[in-house]
Amino acid sequence: MCNRAFSRQTHLIRHQQLHSDEHPYVCDVCNKACRYKNSLIKHKRKHRGQRTYHCEVCNKAFSRRSSLITHQRIHSGERPYVCDVCNKAYSDKSSLIKHIHKHSGERPFVCDVCNKAYGDKRSLIRHTRIHSGESPYRCEVCNKAFSRRSSLITHQRLHSGERPYVCDVCNKAYSDKSSLIKHKRKHSGERPYVCDVCNEAYGDKRSLIKHKRIHSGERIYRCEVCNKSFSRRSGLIRHQRLHSDEHPYVCDVCAKAHRYKSSLLIHKCLHSGELPYVCNVCSEAYSNNCSLMKHKRLHSSEHTYRCELCNKAFSNKSSLIRHQRLHSDERPYVCDECNKAYSNKSCLMKHKHLHSDERPYVCDVCAKAYRYKGSLIIHTRMHSGERPYVCNVCSKAYSDKSSLMRHKRLHSS
Repeated sequence: MCNRAFSRQTHLIRHQQLHSDEHPYVCDVCNKACRYKNSLIKHKRKHRGQRTYHCEVCNKAFSRRSSLITHQRIHSGERPYVCDVCNKAYSDKSSLIKHIHKHSGERPFVCDVCNKAYGDKRSLIRHTRIHSGESPYRCEVCNKAFSRRSSLITHQRLHSGERPYVCDVCNKAYSDKSSLIKHKRKHSGERPYVCDVCNEAYGDKRSLIKHKRIHSGERIYRCEVCNKSFSRRSGLIRHQRLHSDEHPYVCDVCAKAHRYKSSLLIHKCLHSGELPYVCNVCSEAYSNNCSLMKHKRLHSSEHTYRCELCNKAFSNKSSLIRHQRLHSDERPYVCDECNKAYSNKSCLMKHKHLHSDERPYVCDVCAKAYRYKGSLIIHTRMHSGERPYVCNVCSKAYSDKSSLMRHKRLHSS
C-alpha cells in the first residue's frame, strides 16, 4: 500500500491496521475500540483511576508514560517539535500537527451531522458532543458535568480557589488562560475582533458576538414573566430583578441595597465624594460614565433620539421614553401605598417619601433635612450665596429655577 518496510512482522501488522482502520480491541466498560492492545490497556486505566507514572518535580500522576514525558517538558521548557514553516516549537507532536494544519488549511476531520470540518480529531470529538449532548467529565464536588476535560479542570478551580495564570504587568491572577489573554489586551490596547458592519473593535470574541446582535436585532434571551427579549443574558438577569424585587448589592456604609452592581458603585461615590468621570470640555465631574455621556451631548448639541409623534429630539434614549409616555399617558410606576401612578421612576420615589416621612438629605451646615436631593441643593445655596439662574432681561439672579420663572412673568406681563 505505502511500501514502508519493517524489521519485525508484528510492527508490519500494527502498521497495516492504519490502512484498514481496524480497531479489534474493545473496552468492556465504555465500548471504546482501539487499534492496539497496549492502547486498550492504557485506556482502561482511566476507568480504574490508575495513575502509575508520577512527576518527580510536582508529584502529578498520569496513567500513561507518554503523558508524563510530555508533562515534564513543562518543567524543563523543552519543545522538540518544530514547525518547518514558521519555526514555532511545541512540547508534543499532536500540538505540532494541529499547528501545521493552520498553514495548509487542511481540515480532514468532518462532522457527519453538520459537515463542520476540523484540523484534528480531538476537536471533532469535542464538537460531536454538541449534537449528542454528551458530558462525560463530571465534577466530584458539585456533580456538574462538562463536555470537555479542560472545562472541568477550569471549573474545579472555583472549588479550590486556584488561579495559576498570573499577569506579568499587574499580578492579577486567573483560573484559566483565556481570561488572562483577554486581560492582557487591556494593558496592550489590542482589539483583534472587529465588527464588519461598523468597524467597532473588541478585545475578545464574545464581546464582538454580543455587539453584532445590535446590528442584526437578534434578541435570544426572553423573560418568562413579561415576554420581553434581550440581546444579552446579563440584560435579562438585570430585568428579571424588576419582577423579583431582588436587591443583592448592599452598601457596606449605610446598608442601602441595590438591584445592580453598577448602581452600588455609583451610590458609594456619594459617601466617598469621588467623581472619577470628568468632561474634557468644561471639567464638570460625575460619579458614573452614563451621566458624563449625557452631559457631553450638551456640548455637541447631539439629539439622536426623536419622537415620531411630535418630532421633539432628545440627547438620551431614557428621556425619549419618558416623553413618549406623555402621548400614550402610560404610567407604569405605581405606589404600593395609595396606587397613585407615575410616568417615571424618580417621580414615584419622590412621592413615596410622603408616606414614609423619610428625610435622607441633610444639610452639613445647619442639619436641616429634606425629602429630596433637589431641595437640599437649593437650600445649600442660601449658605453659599450661589444664584445660578440669571434673568436674560435684567440680569437679576436667583438660587432656583422656579423663582426665575416667576420673575420672568413680570417682564412678559
